[in-house]
Amino acid sequence: MKQININADMGESFGAYTIGDDEALMASISSANIACGFHGGDPLVMQKTLALAQANDVSIGAHPSFPDLQGFGRRAMQMNLDEVYAMTLYQIGALQAVAKAQGVRVSHVKPHGALNNMACEDGELAGALVRAVKDVDDSLVFMAPVLSQLSIEAAKAGLKVAQEIFADRAYSDTGSLVSRKEKGAVIHDAQACLERVIDMMDKGGLVTASGKLLPCDIHSICVHGDTPSACESAAFIAEGLRDKGYELVGLDQMSFSG
Repeated sequence: MKQININADMGESFGAYTIGDDEALMASISSANIACGFHGGDPLVMQKTLALAQANDVSIGAHPSFPDLQGFGRRAMQMNLDEVYAMTLYQIGALQAVAKAQGVRVSHVKPHGALNNMACEDGELAGALVRAVKDVDDSLVFMAPVLSQLSIEAAKAGLKVAQEIFADRAYSDTGSLVSRKEKGAVIHDAQACLERVIDMMDKGGLVTASGKLLPCDIHSICVHGDTPSACESAAFIAEGLRDKGYELVGLDQMSFSG
């Protein structure tokens, strides 16, 4: 049976502020990227989110960010590579400690927000992130957007790479996301999202907005958890993939043979 993973960003609430419905969304995904305190998430939120993941048999990933609570990690920051390396170690370690205390294991890492976006285009920044992950635990899976510098650098370092696509975003002919300012950049209809995902899986690559095929391996589909219809859309996509013969697996269970 063909394998696929569905991932979502989780544990991004902070103190009295709640973001997303993690409990409902967790039932439809196979991997959770859990905030580590720099853009969202606090120690109690980490504990609760890890428990939810364990209860739903969802594999666990660290979701490190720029130190930007006020901007939710979505603002570009200029940090030197040593700072990026150290802050990534720090955040992965924080989640690993909480996970160990609860008897679960962190199995992957996916950078968040502006850090992720910048590293997709900047090989040196990507390299700093990759080195941090490898130095913490070289068995960790590195999740990165398809055809990105992050994906390239992680593969060069010998890490297992889970290449992801976004179910609800259009792609340009270069493989990058179409700007949200452009018409059609965000797909809101769950059926359309599912059809796009299956089309790309069947064709073995990224299908751009113009219809061009960019061949690549696709391991994971990202669904966004902070929209009103997120839980319903995720459940619809998960069920549709199962109906098409795909096995939904956590990244700790996935074969990365190609």
